[in-house]
Amino acid sequence: MIVNINVLLALYSLIVGVLIGGFAVFLTRRVLLERQMRIAQRKAVRTVAEARNEAKNVVNEARDEVNKLKGVAEAEYKERRSELQRQENRLAQKIETLERKLDDLGHRERNLNTKEKEVEATRAHLDEAKNEQLKRLELISGMSSNEAKQILLEKVETELRDEGSRRLREWEFKLKEEADKKAQDILSQVIQRSASEIAAETTVSTVPIPNDEMKGRLIGREGRNIRALEQATGVDLIIDDTPEAVTLSSFDPVRREIARLALTKLIVNGRIHPARIEEVVAKTKEEVEAAMFSAGEQAAYEVGVPGLRPELIKLLGRLKYRTSYGQNVLAHSIEVAYLASMIASELGANVALAKRSGLLHDIGKAVDREVEGTHAAIGAELVKQWDKSPEVVLGIAEHHLETDSASLWGYIISAADAISAARPGARRESLENYLKRLKALEDIANSFKGVEKAYAIQAGREIRILVKPEEIDDLGAMRLARDIVKRIEEGVEYPGQIRVTVLRETRATDYAK
Repeated sequence: MIVNINVLLALYSLIVGVLIGGFAVFLTRRVLLERQMRIAQRKAVRTVAEARNEAKNVVNEARDEVNKLKGVAEAEYKERRSELQRQENRLAQKIETLERKLDDLGHRERNLNTKEKEVEATRAHLDEAKNEQLKRLELISGMSSNEAKQILLEKVETELRDEGSRRLREWEFKLKEEADKKAQDILSQVIQRSASEIAAETTVSTVPIPNDEMKGRLIGREGRNIRALEQATGVDLIIDDTPEAVTLSSFDPVRREIARLALTKLIVNGRIHPARIEEVVAKTKEEVEAAMFSAGEQAAYEVGVPGLRPELIKLLGRLKYRTSYGQNVLAHSIEVAYLASMIASELGANVALAKRSGLLHDIGKAVDREVEGTHAAIGAELVKQWDKSPEVVLGIAEHHLETDSASLWGYIISAADAISAARPGARRESLENYLKRLKALEDIANSFKGVEKAYAIQAGREIRILVKPEEIDDLGAMRLARDIVKRIEEGVEYPGQIRVTVLRETRATDYAK
């Protein structure tokens, strides 16, 4: 019993202690919370005070900024208002000025209308007076105004035409005199500066043999040697009764030269059979080609024309074996290059281009037997492939004046070519054949009706025909030139081309007394 009471007391004391401890903890926490609340309240009061102060400062700053912006806006407004006021004043002044000008224009328009009416009245009066005067003049002269006007215009036109023709003839005569004098000076200087001798060469077509027994050996058994030689060289070997000589015949001078050299070697060696002939001809071809290239290089070096393509040099060397009327074409080309350079120097043209054109002007003769056309046109096409100078091509194409028009280079090369070819001793031709050809050309031209005179000029390369103007008109002159060309092509043998020029001239002569 006593134990139970003690347990209860202990429990009671424990409970009371726990309650007292919990109450003490509660009181302690409450005090702490109240303290924290007071601290928080003080902080909140301070924060609110600071926020109020800051807000007050922001409001003050905003108010100041608004006041500044308001002042600036008011100033801009006043300035714009003043500017608008000034513009309004200027606009009003302009309107006032325009109104005054409109008033002036109206006044002027009224004055102009009045004057226009006066002018129209005066014009009508003048037209009436003019018509009256014309009627009187028509009565006096016995012709209408249109007839008188036509007569006057025809008279003025005739006088102007006569005066223009007279002055044109005077200028033509004066220019011709000056041109002839200048040309004579240039040509005389060129001829005097180039007084070198010309060595005229001819292609040898006869090969001497030691004895007539050699002819049989050249023919060979059943003609096999002569056939082998003709097939290898492309020439005809003529063995006739001529003592100690055989003749080579071919239109190609290079082939003829190869055959001549090969035949000479065979005769000297004495061993003549088809295999030996082919071997000697092959070696001779190589030697001749090397000699041609060397001759072309030597010619270019001698004249002073560097930079020629190997193809042009080879073709230039072929001219060493080509002759024209007995004149060696390569020697002629070298001389034309010198003469062309002198003429170009006198005329102020490019001397280097003139030399180049002169040296290559007859290069078409190297292949003219293989290609159709004149050697000038062929040469121009060849040079155009390997030389990019248009002046050189023009000089070559025009040096015989065969084109529709001629440039400075054509005249320079044509003059140099004529000087080189026309010099005494430069070319050889049978005088009899030459005179026969000239006479044949003139006879053909004179055989046509309406021809007054005919002249063969430029060594038979051109024929000029003077016709009677009362019998042949302009179209008839063109038909006559064509008919004469056909007759010449049918009945005359000639080298190159022949130009036919028909001249129809009407002369009027009068004397001032």
